[in-house]
Amino acid sequence: MLNFTVGPVMMGEKVRAIGAEQVPYFRTPEFSKVMLENEDLVKKFAHAQDNARVCFITGSGTASMEAAVINLFDENDKVLVIDGGSFGHRFVEILRIYDIQHTVIKPEFGHGVTAGQLAQYDGKGYTGFLVNLDETSIGVLYDINLISEFCRKNDIFLLVDSISSFLCDPFDMEELGVQAMITGSQKALACPPGVSLIVLSEEAVKRVYSNSPKTMYLDLKLALKDGERGQTPFTCAVGILRQINERLKEIDAAGGVEREIERIGNLAGYFRDQIRKCDFPFEIISDSLPNAVTPLSPTNGVSAYDIFTVLKDEYRIWVCPNGGEFKDKVFRVGHIGALETRDYDVLLEALKDMCRRRFI
Repeated sequence: MLNFTVGPVMMGEKVRAIGAEQVPYFRTPEFSKVMLENEDLVKKFAHAQDNARVCFITGSGTASMEAAVINLFDENDKVLVIDGGSFGHRFVEILRIYDIQHTVIKPEFGHGVTAGQLAQYDGKGYTGFLVNLDETSIGVLYDINLISEFCRKNDIFLLVDSISSFLCDPFDMEELGVQAMITGSQKALACPPGVSLIVLSEEAVKRVYSNSPKTMYLDLKLALKDGERGQTPFTCAVGILRQINERLKEIDAAGGVEREIERIGNLAGYFRDQIRKCDFPFEIISDSLPNAVTPLSPTNGVSAYDIFTVLKDEYRIWVCPNGGEFKDKVFRVGHIGALETRDYDVLLEALKDMCRRRFI
């Protein structure tokens, strides 16, 4: 099987090997050492401040999205949120559930947010800005420099869902003035799903301690307190956290975050060049492509979901389908995880064969 989805992704041998081991007991100095290493390396790769903190949540990225919202904002806030696809809309749904006042910014399909769209909210008293940096449902990378400049100008707290862009696209948390960042284990970290991470600036930590969300499991005060000694308040996904440790050290030894971003960018560039050269009946729909994924829309009336199904069932190749209104319009090819250019050659040959068979 070859997996070109954007999570879970292909995992390396060492990470897989840890997954086959007996899970150890975790209330030990040895596991605390692993967790403190994890925090240091995540901060290093996110370019966070030295006094930033990292909370490790046993739960998917959505769990950390919800935890971040309820720990960092309340009914006194007035929040802007970009809703450009299914993951941006998830932030909207969380804000609605917790009755946090918000205004939705809806970019044009396949496009990023513009300076003009942001300008209309200048000086309007907004206190928070939520963006999922890489809207992977349609493969759009938002301009974080533009968003950062707007937030600085208006003294707005910036929360970034970087679940699909962390380790894939350039990102400097301190330089951009990002106060909180979210990511997950099953994306470019190339580990099994089940752990998500929230990186908190000093200001964000202060917000957490001054807020009282109506939750127990997702109360980040508990995670911060236990994290000081390299522990978690509740039983965590011990095996996955050990795999994250291996993967972070692997990235560090291979040249760090910049080298990993370069590697993923090269894979994306190779695939996109080949798609254009081979003249497939696909359109790359985004005008602001992330490194993590390439969104493709069939131009000949073939269902995108049918392409996904045939690749899965007949070629043992997984690409990313879409649901809802995009189910038949868009499929996506990921560039994260343990992949090489030769893997893309296999995918491209399968697509050529489907053309020869007149399926596409």
